Amino acid sequence: MTGGSSFDEIAWLRNNSPAWRLLRAENAPLVLSFLHQVFVSDNVRSIPAAELASRLDDELFALNERTPGSFPKQARAYLDDWASPQSGWLRKYYPEGTDEPHFDATPAVEKALQWVRGLGEREFVGTESRLNTIFELLRQIVFGTEADPRARIEELTRRRQQLDDEIARIEAGDLSMLDSTGVRDRYQQFSATARELLADFREVEENFRKLDRQLREKIAGWHGGKGELLDDVLGSRESIAGSDQGKSFQAFYDFLLSQARQEELSGLLDSVHELTEIAESDPGLRRIHYEWLDAAERTQTTVRQLSEQLRRFLDDQVWFENRRVIDILRGIESRALQLRESGNISITMEIDTATPAIRLPMERPLYAPVRKARIDSTGVEPAGEDEETDPAKLFEQVYVDPGPLCGGVRAALRRTPQIGLAELIAQAPLTHGLAELVTYLSLKDEAFAIVYDDRHTEQVSWTEPDGRARTATLPRVTFTKTGSTPR
Repeated sequence: MTGGSSFDEIAWLRNNSPAWRLLRAENAPLVLSFLHQVFVSDNVRSIPAAELASRLDDELFALNERTPGSFPKQARAYLDDWASPQSGWLRKYYPEGTDEPHFDATPAVEKALQWVRGLGEREFVGTESRLNTIFELLRQIVFGTEADPRARIEELTRRRQQLDDEIARIEAGDLSMLDSTGVRDRYQQFSATARELLADFREVEENFRKLDRQLREKIAGWHGGKGELLDDVLGSRESIAGSDQGKSFQAFYDFLLSQARQEELSGLLDSVHELTEIAESDPGLRRIHYEWLDAAERTQTTVRQLSEQLRRFLDDQVWFENRRVIDILRGIESRALQLRESGNISITMEIDTATPAIRLPMERPLYAPVRKARIDSTGVEPAGEDEETDPAKLFEQVYVDPGPLCGGVRAALRRTPQIGLAELIAQAPLTHGLAELVTYLSLKDEAFAIVYDDRHTEQVSWTEPDGRARTATLPRVTFTKTGSTPR
């Protein structure tokens, strides 16, 4: 669907859109309010089934106390209904390395919630900031595609003249300020756009999965050679990383990982939320960029997993197995068509003739008794008090306490919103070698998160106690503040 408004398109959406089905559902208030509280308000991207069922059970108990018998089914039954293909409001899946199902909200829930929020009356509707945004976007499109160097220079000269005129006015004492209406107008647009961007990550992730499914369907139904298939799949614009959506997401992710942009964004958010004109601001928006980073990292992980699965799917062995399964299915279909045309629908099958297994008595080996090793402890004597023993040899294993390492990361993040592992080790060199480096990579703390960038590598060096220099090459590792980090 292209999002049009013709009769056929609207009729198709009414019958097939999960968001429309949710709005028409009898339990829509329960579904929307509960999923908004769990997945949207708390920005949760994955939750175990047991925890989600427990929270829903508490919600059902409270609602049934108000109106007895309004929700008679068990919590898990409701979750299974919401995750069924007929509903499509929850995504039920098994993360790698666990046998417990997890749930995540689908983009249909975000779309339905946006529509419901739009029904509420707004005391203030800003238009000026949106008009300014339209002008700025049009300028970026026009001058971003301008190939004439002279035209670009003229535009930059015009902007420089505007800046010079504004500086001259300020130096003359003419300092123009935004009034409270202008501040509220722009903050309202910022709030809506920030939340919409956070909601868009679920749809981006779902679209990546659709691209992956399309590639798998193309591979399963391919009739040519494998070389042609690889050229078609890896050279197609439908590949996950090469799609328009993949390029746009990667540009956003690179922009968000920039330390300079992070510092600028944090400073701007802190300054805005200290303004007296914004009396009823959303506290969560002060740290919205950390939520963006967390959601983007999850999406990046999904893309990485899909790419790895696709590479495994193209393996020779899997390729031939899939081809064999397809040939068997086609043979079954051909046989079924022949039976239907002949009118003889009795199904028979042939098996190999049963043959007895013959074993001669002399083929069986003779019994061989198992020899038990004798243990002689007559020569063992207790150690005397005069004999020297070194109990320190029992504790020669290197143990690295993660507590001081976590403290060092937290101390560094008080000065900057993020810091790379190489920079951190340069400030505090490794004293326990590889064991300490591995401990850094496995740190877990509520105050920070670890972001891995597989597209770039960095080197970390240290010196062993015997004087030998060691260097490890690993993906770029960055420690970033989380939303709960105290200022």
